[in-house]
Amino acid sequence: MLADLQCVVLDCSEPMQLAAFHGSIPGGTVNQPDGRWALSDDWATLHTPSGVVLAFQRAADHHPPLWPDPTRPQQFPLDFGVADLDRAGEQVLAHGATVLDAGADGRSRQIYADPAGHPFCLVRH
Repeated sequence: MLADLQCVVLDCSEPMQLAAFHGSIPGGTVNQPDGRWALSDDWATLHTPSGVVLAFQRAADHHPPLWPDPTRPQQFPLDFGVADLDRAGEQVLAHGATVLDAGADGRSRQIYADPAGHPFCLVRH
């Protein structure tokens, strides 16, 4: 093994807002003390119950992806496993997500964008 994955970092204009939004999906602790990172107005973290850490860093000139437009691609989409797609979809919308693809025709996934425009999928498991 060469290295351990420490976290996934997403660029955005509002790190705390995006950390709180993503925390509403799997749960977890926003800005849990962790010696690996210094927290600031430009950096927020989310420690999820599964052990995955997401970090959000301020990018002054952040331009969100334009899914599915390849001129500004998804970059690094996240997939979240859920038992009930419709219920999970309602919840992410209530927290500020927008629908990109509602998963018509009985598909097992739905695609949304977080408040910073990053695409993510809810996948039935």
